[in-house]
Amino acid sequence: MSFPLQISARCCRNALRQAPVVTRAAPTYISRYGRRWESTEAAATPANPKITQIVDQISQLTLLETADLVSSLKSRLNIPDLPVGGFAMPAGGAAPGAAAAEEDEPAPAAQEKTLFNLKLESFDAASKAKVIKEVKSMLGLSLVESKKFVESVPKVMKESVPKEEAEKIVETLKALGAKAVLE
Repeated sequence: MSFPLQISARCCRNALRQAPVVTRAAPTYISRYGRRWESTEAAATPANPKITQIVDQISQLTLLETADLVSSLKSRLNIPDLPVGGFAMPAGGAAPGAAAAEEDEPAPAAQEKTLFNLKLESFDAASKAKVIKEVKSMLGLSLVESKKFVESVPKVMKESVPKEEAEKIVETLKALGAKAVLE
């Protein structure tokens, strides 16, 4: 759509929104088939009338009013603003707000580490087949994938493993002739 057309469409849309409500004839396809959002109304009706009233009020809001609603709910409920894709932050970087929050709170006492990364360091050449079979059963890989995994040591086998389980795996690999460490 060209730029002047976009402006005219926006002006018409805004004029219709601000105009008093006038009964407009519905197009024939809407009156014949109904709107899509109305088609599931009976199936998804909440039992609580208070919830129904809130949903009806929110569905009548404009986009700007909805944005204001979201921002006021975030401030009232103390929900932090996360950037788009905030859950996938780089491992080394931390948000500036998080650093400020950490400075305000006292550092907790030194906690014992409970989850470990299990890393396969090396293995004996004579026990390579046994180590490949164990890696295959442990990680659920195919034979080819487990062979490539074992040949590309040192490599992390499992992440966030509880201490007891990690120690059992290390002992099993030591018995087979491989060296694994907890990180």
